Amino acid sequence: MNRFVIADPRLCIGCNTCMAACSEEHKTYGLQTEPRLVVVKDNHDSVPVMCHHCEDAPCAQVCPVNAITHTDDAIQLNESLCVSCKLCGIACPFGAITMNGSKPLHIPANSNTPKALPAPPNKRGISPFLDWYPGIRSIAVKCDLCQFSEQGPACVRACPTHAIMLVDDNQLSQASAAKRQNAMDAMDADLMMFSSFSEGSDAQ
Repeated sequence: MNRFVIADPRLCIGCNTCMAACSEEHKTYGLQTEPRLVVVKDNHDSVPVMCHHCEDAPCAQVCPVNAITHTDDAIQLNESLCVSCKLCGIACPFGAITMNGSKPLHIPANSNTPKALPAPPNKRGISPFLDWYPGIRSIAVKCDLCQFSEQGPACVRACPTHAIMLVDDNQLSQASAAKRQNAMDAMDADLMMFSSFSEGSDAQ
């Protein structure tokens, strides 16, 4: 079973601290600064949505250059191999992959020269999967569990209400055992209630 990060909407306060921490952590290591998770809100709840590190990983199956692989019980994306085809983001059933722009350092913001007409200004963005800007390389971005950090995912460490947690095999086994115990206790309670009802009916 792959490791993954999960959030409890009952504890999430929608402060976006997890997104800021994710961005800063990856920026420190020279990776894309786009947050790997997005806090989704409605009138009553908020919760960050991120990569589920699926066992079958549709994103990895469609990647034509094997930039997405199953590594260390997680689904990892190598930004250096990404060719900007955007297939992974289209295949992801949870919308957990987005695209982020990147351009070489020391490249001017426009391509204007005395020998050519001025470049048109960039149009307003529509979607990371539809936008295209001259000179900017679009790279897929997804949760990597901050695998480069010994301290673990930055979002888990930064969450002020401890709404986000890293789940591994041991925690899943404990949760499954607790569910089975709860189911057994509920069955015992139902049997006791049924037995008392039957005894009352026989007495009448």
